[in-house]
Amino acid sequence: MSHRSEVSASAISQERPDSEVLAKPERRRFTAEYKLRILQEAEQCANGERGALLRREGLYSSHLSKWRRQREAGQMNGLAPRQRGPKADPQAAELTQLRCENERLKRKLQQADVIIDTPKKLAQLFGVTLGENGSPT
Repeated sequence: MSHRSEVSASAISQERPDSEVLAKPERRRFTAEYKLRILQEAEQCANGERGALLRREGLYSSHLSKWRRQREAGQMNGLAPRQRGPKADPQAAELTQLRCENERLKRKLQQADVIIDTPKKLAQLFGVTLGENGSPT
């Protein structure tokens, strides 16, 4: 490769903007302790100091109002992290237990059928006829 092509390749790469796709920023999550600490600090601040607190922590005033409402609604209940996703069905455990019991009883019934049919098959094999109570006639 000649010196000119090296220079032109580096010049081209400097002219083009970086086309790398950046990862999606991750949503910030605040613990209950952090929220309470910030609310306490904000309540102790004078009006001008509250803005400095928000800038220092990288927060918005809407965070404070939302956290205050959560605190008033249930002191710590609104501030505790919640598990996301579908709620667990309270009857699911009972349903699973009943299905297992049903399968167990089906297997037991099949065993009983085999035990009941065995003497009949043996009687047919030996050419003996059985009466109603299962005794040979």
